[in-house]
Amino acid sequence: MARKTIVITGASDGIGAAAARELAAAGHEVVVVGRDPDRTRSVAEELDAEHHVADFTRLDDVRALAAALAGAHRRIDVLANNAGGFNDRRSVTPDGHERTFQVNHLAPFLLTTLLMDTLVESVASVITTSSVAARRARVDLDDLDSGHGYSAHGAYGASKLENILFTRELHRRYHRRGISTATFHPGGVATSFATDADHLWGRVYRSPLGRRVMIGPERGADTLVWLAEGTAGEDWVSGQYWVKRRIARTNPLAADRDLARGLWEASAAMVEE
Repeated sequence: MARKTIVITGASDGIGAAAARELAAAGHEVVVVGRDPDRTRSVAEELDAEHHVADFTRLDDVRALAAALAGAHRRIDVLANNAGGFNDRRSVTPDGHERTFQVNHLAPFLLTTLLMDTLVESVASVITTSSVAARRARVDLDDLDSGHGYSAHGAYGASKLENILFTRELHRRYHRRGISTATFHPGGVATSFATDADHLWGRVYRSPLGRRVMIGPERGADTLVWLAEGTAGEDWVSGQYWVKRRIARTNPLAADRDLARGLWEASAAMVEE
């Protein structure tokens, strides 16, 4: 198997760290990206890997990360947009966007588009961690920052549907130039996700019962590792949503080309300097 350069965001914990460990053990060059300096450094040192610290609530951090990655790597074979979060109350980032929307969608959108030249030259795969929460979500192009009638679950589900829409629009725009895309649901994983939230999901993630019924990070990372190591067109189909290494059904809105195009254009306008 050819050695790949694989950038994983959200790799200081959970399925990102688990995927980084497995891919590094398989001989790939893994680049660890995380928000927490100590945990990010710890995972990177364990793997003898390059690492970068970036807070996705700050788009300038994303711009700096993209510049650092492009400067350090002539080739990036896989960009795994895995960083994400859940917030139980509406808050606004320093960039003026609703936090869940920015961290889960807008920041990875910006990172991917800033790295596009490198990704195209590398004939890269862009893999994004989504969720079954997208299934009943809605995306309002006129209110992407959830300024009206905010719901924590609604904002999270919308961001996960946006991940799928982004994946499909990225495929439509760039697959002919060599980019392959995939998004996936890792399952209910026992990680630190949402554990600080004063909300139903936070209570579930903190509870002993929740920990018993959830899968471990290694199992949650399985589809990410499989996609990263595989070859689009041979092992998997570009532009699709995956669960347990299989193409899965999701929200019918994920197939709305006008919605996907509109989200791309709105996102590009939001990150334009």
